[in-house]
Amino acid sequence: MKEEQVILVNTNDEPIGLMNKLEAHEKAVLHRAFSVFVLNDKNEVMLQQRAHHKYHSPLLWTNTCCSHQRAGETNLEAGKRRLEEEMGFVTDLKELFHFIYKAPFDNGLTEHELDHVMIGYYNGEPNINPDEVESWKWMDIETIREDMKNQPELYTVWFKIIFDEFYHYLEDHKL
Repeated sequence: MKEEQVILVNTNDEPIGLMNKLEAHEKAVLHRAFSVFVLNDKNEVMLQQRAHHKYHSPLLWTNTCCSHQRAGETNLEAGKRRLEEEMGFVTDLKELFHFIYKAPFDNGLTEHELDHVMIGYYNGEPNINPDEVESWKWMDIETIREDMKNQPELYTVWFKIIFDEFYHYLEDHKL
């Protein structure tokens, strides 16, 4: 199987090439990514716990799904594709904002991403892919914020970075 490639971008999100995903993380090269947040009608966020065998951040809690866009794929197409691959359902998504972050990991890899944050709404149960997801749960915004404050080591780096910005968005956009 051919290794997945990521889209290298400049700080204006303009594509400048492709690179194998692992190589991009080894070299800490800026590349395009996305993070999807799915909420239910109680304004709870569906969190996923990353699978135990992931090469970074295993068993940590994070947003509903995240990954990398493929060449020729829009952000929304990528978000829907990955939501179905990881969580087993599809819903309409809307882009909220994007930001750049750089986070080194203990294993020598570094996430350096221009991350597009998207939101969707769903009230069912996911059909999780065990190759990607260990577990899942619904959590309300305040509980996530409190838990993240008390147990930050349980959450992925990018989720902690996004959540502050996302929290304010949710406060302004209650269903």
